[in-house]
Amino acid sequence: MQKLDVVIMWFRQDLRLEDNPALTAASQHKNVLPIYILDEENIPNFKMGQASRWWLHRSLENLDEKLEGNLSLYHGSAGAILQEIVVKFNVTAIYWNRCYEPWRTTRDATLKKQFEKNNIQVKTFNGSLLWEPWDIVKADGTPYKVFTPFYRKGCLCAPQPRSLLPVPRELVLLGDSNGSQSLKSLKLLPKIFWYETMDSLWTPGEDGAHKALKVFLSDGLSGYKEGRNFPARNNVSRLSPHIHFGEVSPHQVWYQSQQMESTSGTIKDLEHFHSELGWREFSYNLLFHFPDLVDTNFQKKFDDFPWRDDSDLLGRWQKGNTGYPIVDAGMRELWQTGYMHNRVRMVVGSFLVKNLLIDWREGERWFWDCLVDADLANNAASWQWVAGSGADAAPYFRIFNPVTQGTKFDKDGEYTRKFVPELEKLPNKFLFTPWEAPQTVLEEAGIELGKDYPYPIIDLKQSRARALEAFASIKKE
Repeated sequence: MQKLDVVIMWFRQDLRLEDNPALTAASQHKNVLPIYILDEENIPNFKMGQASRWWLHRSLENLDEKLEGNLSLYHGSAGAILQEIVVKFNVTAIYWNRCYEPWRTTRDATLKKQFEKNNIQVKTFNGSLLWEPWDIVKADGTPYKVFTPFYRKGCLCAPQPRSLLPVPRELVLLGDSNGSQSLKSLKLLPKIFWYETMDSLWTPGEDGAHKALKVFLSDGLSGYKEGRNFPARNNVSRLSPHIHFGEVSPHQVWYQSQQMESTSGTIKDLEHFHSELGWREFSYNLLFHFPDLVDTNFQKKFDDFPWRDDSDLLGRWQKGNTGYPIVDAGMRELWQTGYMHNRVRMVVGSFLVKNLLIDWREGERWFWDCLVDADLANNAASWQWVAGSGADAAPYFRIFNPVTQGTKFDKDGEYTRKFVPELEKLPNKFLFTPWEAPQTVLEEAGIELGKDYPYPIIDLKQSRARALEAFASIKKE
């Protein structure tokens, strides 16, 4: 009896049909079984956060619609589930796009070896990075540790990212009607409907990703280089969650942005936007070559840093009740929307690790749970950058002052007032220093400090001095 040509298309962080190398290759077979496995058994310390789980639920809904209801879902150990499916459908090959988290690379290598030993072809592809981490290295074969040479000497001097791929024309799909679970049974949505606000702000899925890209290229790219620093402006792409879940590939973003008309203003904006995609590549490169980046100081001298263990200060930072309006606006934006503007991320990160002297890993964990774009490589590299402990990190003595950051980048208070509405009537002069406002001004704005809005939880000058003293205690010649 002739063996049917059945192959598995294992979707992971590539929840799209267009420009999907593994899907394109799998479509050459007569029967394709598309699957998604929620494998939480192999993840040691970073199970998917609540905001990401909500996004994944919506994205899988969209992908299943595009696959005309043929996406089969599973929950459990990927190895065991794949083995069951291989036997059940007499599968000849498995296709997937590579992931780069340490536990996934280890697991995937083991699976590939096991299946090939049993004469099951395993073919893997790059669907989520412009350049493979092992391709962008220094002349001596060692990984880059500084972004600028990584990007300019490594990425920009390497071959261009691969060409884009269309949606496969002929795709004969199978479904596992008896073995597949329902999306609801994966329990990605929490019982408390706190995500309803995010439902109104985001459109997860491939269609939403392309709409977001189109909006950014038409409305946000021009003026991006400078405008991206101002949280009230629309000069940010908001593509990060779409890219993380693979609803749009970085290749699509790279080439579609490149097609923009090269006006005098757009060239520098495009170059800067591409360098931000380069920072994502750098983060993945670091994670690949230094897999303990997620929980270990890249610069070992920070192992001796005198962090403070203060649950009260940490909680007030998490809830956006620090008494510093730009910090509180950012933390509340995160909680309400699952997102935070990049400039503000740096401000709140600096405030946590330098003004409060709280370990960067506490911030990393909070962001991991709250961000819809929670990405292991980006999250770890960025937190280590702002803490001063990472590769090519901001110097520890670079401490973002939340008052000057607010007055400089949100001088009219549009962003701050949106997320800290209790300060809405406070004049711009005192918006970022409400504790300095005369009593009459506070009364006119309807604010009683300590009741309607908190007093600052720390003194900026004193906390800066304490941070520099702590850093000096670990400096080594």
